[in-house]
Amino acid sequence: MSVLLKKPLFAGISQKELAEQLEAKKKCKDKLPSWFNTPNIYYPNKLNIEQTSSEETAQYKASLVDGKTLLDLTGGLGVDSYFFSKKIDTVLHCEINEELSEIAQHNFAVLGQKNIVCISEEGIDFLKQTDKNFDWVFVDPSRRNEKIGKVFLFKDCLPNLPEHLPFLFKKTENILVKASPLLDIKQGVEELNFVKEIHVVAINNEVKELLFVLKQDYQDKVTIKTINKTQNQEMVFSFNLDDEKDAEVDFQEPQNYLYEPNAAILKSGGFKSAGNTFGLKKLHLHSHLYTSDALVDFPGRRFSISRALPYSKNPLKEFAHKKANITTRNFPISVAEIRKKHKIKDGGDSYLFFTRTLNDALTVLECKKLD
Repeated sequence: MSVLLKKPLFAGISQKELAEQLEAKKKCKDKLPSWFNTPNIYYPNKLNIEQTSSEETAQYKASLVDGKTLLDLTGGLGVDSYFFSKKIDTVLHCEINEELSEIAQHNFAVLGQKNIVCISEEGIDFLKQTDKNFDWVFVDPSRRNEKIGKVFLFKDCLPNLPEHLPFLFKKTENILVKASPLLDIKQGVEELNFVKEIHVVAINNEVKELLFVLKQDYQDKVTIKTINKTQNQEMVFSFNLDDEKDAEVDFQEPQNYLYEPNAAILKSGGFKSAGNTFGLKKLHLHSHLYTSDALVDFPGRRFSISRALPYSKNPLKEFAHKKANITTRNFPISVAEIRKKHKIKDGGDSYLFFTRTLNDALTVLECKKLD
């Protein structure tokens, strides 16, 4: 029986509020296990939980900062502030929504974290009124603009970061910015000043966060670090933005092995650097698949190539009504269209890569997965 249809169970708490708490807590089971497993936590509405960082990504952000003071300019539920407070002596959590600020303050106390100060105020306004400076400022701009709708460019978010950067650098030398995973990295670098590092964080091969580290007056090369965390391992690959731009690429027809970069590398755009670092050849400038004669370690999926087939109807007849995992890279038709046209079922141990190789040849690579 639905909680909403039952008689009130607790004095002063409506069944609607109780139902909302139960639903919100359920959403925290995997995303926020510390909250889920702690008694007396009060949950905000499910939208706030959907928008907040996961514990895994919050812990990663905390690994990037140090010092005595940090201001979380856009505090929200406070997951990031909580993990920052394990690395920083004093964290200030600014949240313009008074109710959400009170919920965060209550939960910090329940979680036993006493070095977080909650301020129910818009972060930029608070900074204008205080004479304090901070070792770090963290900002996760709101990507919901009342006039435009859902946005991802920094200039369209709230607060407008490019507009406020000169002022922020009067209050700190270090700024950590969380951006939409949809943001084009080069666009982000153009919008911001003094970008030192960019971190592309993926969990189970899905990009969750794009982080920009800004250092006052930094003018050197930008380092991009890609991280893909899974249950079993953490794949890390770093490269330099300028070196990627100037790198030469070696191309080759399919050899013994095929390599597909993980989602973090694909988002980063480090395609030349990834191939060159691991001594691999690219199949095509825009296919972002690599090949080699001898097997090497690689931050992504690895396959042995059974054979390469020209893409045409006759060679694919043998796959009709059989199972195969299909991936397309730089190919003119979608996976769904391929399955329908060639009657290939989903699943099984066989992997088919539909891609372009040298001279724009449409090619199908039949592979066996190694990782």
